[in-house]
Amino acid sequence: MAQIIDVLLPDIGDFHDVEVIEILVKPGDTVEAEDSLLTLESDKASMDIPAPQAGVIAEVKVAVGDKINQGDLIVTLEAGDGASADAAAADTQAAEPQAEESPAPTTAPAPAATTEPAVAADAPSGEPEVRDVPLPHIGDFHDVEIIEILVSEGDTVEAEQSLMTLESDKATMEIPAPFAGTIKSIAVKIGDKVNEGDLLGTMETLGGGAAPAAAPSAPSEPPVQTSAAAEAPAEPARAPGEKEPLRRPVIARPSDAPRKNPHASPGVRRFARELGVDLHYVDGSGPKGRVIKDDVQNFVKRALAEGSPTAAASAGGGGVQLPSIPAVDFSKFGEIEEKPLGRIKKLSGAHLHRAWLNVPHVTQFDEADITELEAFRKSQKDAAAKADVKLTFMPFLMKAVCKALEAYPQFNSSLSPDGEALIMKKYVHIGVAVDTPNGLVVPVIRDVDKKGIFDLAADLGTVSGKAREGKLAPGDMQGGCLSISSLGGIGGTQFTPIVNAPEVAILGVSRAEMKPKWDGSTFEPRLMMPFSLSYDHRVIDGAEGVRFTTYLGELLGDIRRLLL
Repeated sequence: MAQIIDVLLPDIGDFHDVEVIEILVKPGDTVEAEDSLLTLESDKASMDIPAPQAGVIAEVKVAVGDKINQGDLIVTLEAGDGASADAAAADTQAAEPQAEESPAPTTAPAPAATTEPAVAADAPSGEPEVRDVPLPHIGDFHDVEIIEILVSEGDTVEAEQSLMTLESDKATMEIPAPFAGTIKSIAVKIGDKVNEGDLLGTMETLGGGAAPAAAPSAPSEPPVQTSAAAEAPAEPARAPGEKEPLRRPVIARPSDAPRKNPHASPGVRRFARELGVDLHYVDGSGPKGRVIKDDVQNFVKRALAEGSPTAAASAGGGGVQLPSIPAVDFSKFGEIEEKPLGRIKKLSGAHLHRAWLNVPHVTQFDEADITELEAFRKSQKDAAAKADVKLTFMPFLMKAVCKALEAYPQFNSSLSPDGEALIMKKYVHIGVAVDTPNGLVVPVIRDVDKKGIFDLAADLGTVSGKAREGKLAPGDMQGGCLSISSLGGIGGTQFTPIVNAPEVAILGVSRAEMKPKWDGSTFEPRLMMPFSLSYDHRVIDGAEGVRFTTYLGELLGDIRRLLL
């Protein structure tokens, strides 16, 4: 005969009033031992609570948003006769810590928190002391990976300030500083797998501090029982086709997500859930791509302003999602070879895809007569050689673009995150696309308006060399006002470049060729350079686009106009 068993919240360390952020089962679901029942989240950790044994969920006793403590009833489980003895033992084991709570807390970190201050108080005060910082008790977890290091050597930290972030299959946890002091050394790196007691680094503090006692109490985040649950997928416990964006943005369905699992603190994950945002779709601007609160806020603003199908759907807006391209087994048609896509192409591909979907593109095509300009460039080769620079057409084009941006400042702007204003830029930094063996990169030449032709030629030579050697820093590719993509050295007649958002325009240049041009009485051979301007139609309308390309063509046709 089936027996109804109360499932109580097990020992979760020195935590109280932990919030239920996700319920993974419902009445009638069949679960196996160690299947995840629900997910809790504190300020420092997210943790899954497993089933103590196999059975059928009779009733769920908590709701999303409830704050619960060790020993609280979370679900009732219907088990068969054969499981009765095990169920009783499980209930007894889960209930014992609750019964002992009345005289004094009995979790492992609590005694350490009460005994170590007395020892530390005897330490001499006022003298600097370098102490080892080991990994504190983190529950029954082993070989937990370090996904982020939040401090550097020489940083001054307060007690309980997060030092690094660990991530297991079932929990993300931040390890706090056991006391206030200065980081002297860091003994681990991102990707290392650590266990309780492993040395994380050393800190220097004043000998009189009683702070070391804080180390064991704060980081005991995940429950002991979660180690077995780490191997049990939570997905089978969910109803087929069930999708609740407000409850499942953290785990969601990674197979449908556009990128890898996001890195974010528990507080940011809670904030994203409150707004109904799936963090898999949010670009992180924090260290190592970590998602911060501002990223979530800006994502929601863009979703509301732009109406992006992916953004709206992932933010709970119910937007129409683009159908995915069906998978094809190409091997059945013949021999194939699979090569991994390069890192640069992966990153730029995702960025260009977002820009193409979110920016309403319009492309204006034109051509410029650069006969005199090219003759002048060639005449300056000797002067350029003396200046130890290679004088190409690009510096002249950059100066012409700079002058056009001055005449049409709306091209030197970006749309505000809420879509309600233009951010006008008082500087002129121009991105130049460089073809490298690993893919296309766009380093930025800064202060183009303040530099001469030879200075720009020198800057181009420097950044192009760094790009081809793979030595560009992230800052070298940020802050552009407008980008230029030149294919003139390769070929082609016209193409449609994709706007490098958040810029609002991009200039594409193709190969120049001699063409017969009518001067009113006869045809003359002229060197004509085709170019195309793609722009964000939310910021620039068609008339402005034509005025810009016409003016740019006039500047390139007679470079003396740059002096006006």
